[in-house]
Amino acid sequence: MIKIGLIGAGFMGSMHASCYEALAGTGEFRVAAVADDDADKAAKLAAKFGAKVYPSAEALLQEADVNTIDICLPTFLHFGIASAAMRKGYNVFVEKPVCLNESEAEQLLALQRETKTQVMVGQCIRFWPEYIELKRLADENVYGRILSGVFKRISPKPGWAWQQWLHEPEKSGSAALDLHVHDVDFVRSLLGEPERLSAETVTRNGTNGHIFSLYRYGDAVISLEGGWEYPETFPFEMAYRVSFEKATVVFSSASTPSLRIYENGGAILEPQLETLANSAAEGGGNIASLGGYYNELNYFLTCLTSGQPIGNSTLQDGCDSLRLTLREIAASR
Repeated sequence: MIKIGLIGAGFMGSMHASCYEALAGTGEFRVAAVADDDADKAAKLAAKFGAKVYPSAEALLQEADVNTIDICLPTFLHFGIASAAMRKGYNVFVEKPVCLNESEAEQLLALQRETKTQVMVGQCIRFWPEYIELKRLADENVYGRILSGVFKRISPKPGWAWQQWLHEPEKSGSAALDLHVHDVDFVRSLLGEPERLSAETVTRNGTNGHIFSLYRYGDAVISLEGGWEYPETFPFEMAYRVSFEKATVVFSSASTPSLRIYENGGAILEPQLETLANSAAEGGGNIASLGGYYNELNYFLTCLTSGQPIGNSTLQDGCDSLRLTLREIAASR
């Protein structure tokens, strides 16, 4: 039995709780414990599962009857809690970005080699239906090779974060590391490490609220944009436009239908992909659908219950995408 300790009851913890509710009956798991320093939030999530409530991550790790830890805390807390959980031999799911710097990444990788624990990083875009479809088209060479691509993730200024931690660069890494890392990770999964890159950031009050970058892969160029320096009424959007030899594939979360394929020769396709129920997660945030969150946690639990090693969005993947994002930030300077 997979016994989960959910650490963090804010937006992401609530989203994960909604996913576990939706996954009920699909495998041998249960949420056994919830920890948060906000007792009311923790109790509300715990009540969904009959789980025990703990006042802190440390208390849960020391006292709870669990074997798997799901870390939904601010980024600057990831390293310490993930390390402690791995040392206890627990399976670990940790939200992105996995940590804040290369030193922490190297220590986590060394600890995994030592403990042999199963660790997955919550790079949910790899599991979003429209991005799964794009990767399938590329991997199966349906429309030939990729010629160019544009990936975008833009958001209103996040005002929902606990104690506004997202706006403190030493805690979040700013928009580049918290928001933009989604597209960095997906492009890495699609095409690998770029041969070269360039980047520019828009910096206000000491934080990079917007980043623009270019990756070169042979004769193909990929553009990435990520930022959250927009008014609170500005709509969130994640999107891509990828040109293949024989078609152009376009996705936008702000469009209906969200995905279109413009084939050379004039045909326009509107693929019907699997949709998932909307989430009732509370605490802010900009995504309503369970989407990739459901898919990634389903994959995580399936690997654990079947005894198969995690092969997608691994700890190594999370650390490599962190490094690539840090390269962009350094290049922008």
